Amino acid sequence: MGSAISQKYIPPMAILIILILIHSAPATAASLNDRTAYEVLQDYNFPVGLLPEGVKGYDLNVITGEFSVYFDYTCSFEQNHIHLKYNPTVKGIISNGKIFGLNGVYEKRFLLWMEIDQIVRNGDDLVFSVGALSSAFPISDFEISPQCGGGGVGKLRANPFVSLYRGS
Repeated sequence: MGSAISQKYIPPMAILIILILIHSAPATAASLNDRTAYEVLQDYNFPVGLLPEGVKGYDLNVITGEFSVYFDYTCSFEQNHIHLKYNPTVKGIISNGKIFGLNGVYEKRFLLWMEIDQIVRNGDDLVFSVGALSSAFPISDFEISPQCGGGGVGKLRANPFVSLYRGS
């Protein structure tokens, strides 16, 4: 005759969390697909000029903050007395106003290229840390992304002992 339907009680908070996860995860992933690496930098309170022009792509885990940024070639340039070099792949962990566990970005100090460990926004300054050493630069130095290998603010410095030929 009639069938008995058993119902289980789901707390309202659990329903709310499930709905948030269902609706926010795809929106976050979809919105990242439409955003450039430069726009994502701004989302984390960093200026676009922290990355040189020529980003070919990026990966970002929005939960952990782990990221990778990809360029075609190594890029080195001087901008406002700051000498920086970016490997073809740059990796690290980003959070609001802080990039740490950084790999693939170097600052020239004392005639040597030293890998930057972290970059922290401190008010209107960016603080670059290389081991126990740190340098602060005004954010205004990073309002525009420098160019690698073609006029503008930055210049690509090629190593004469390394071929740029990519054979198939």
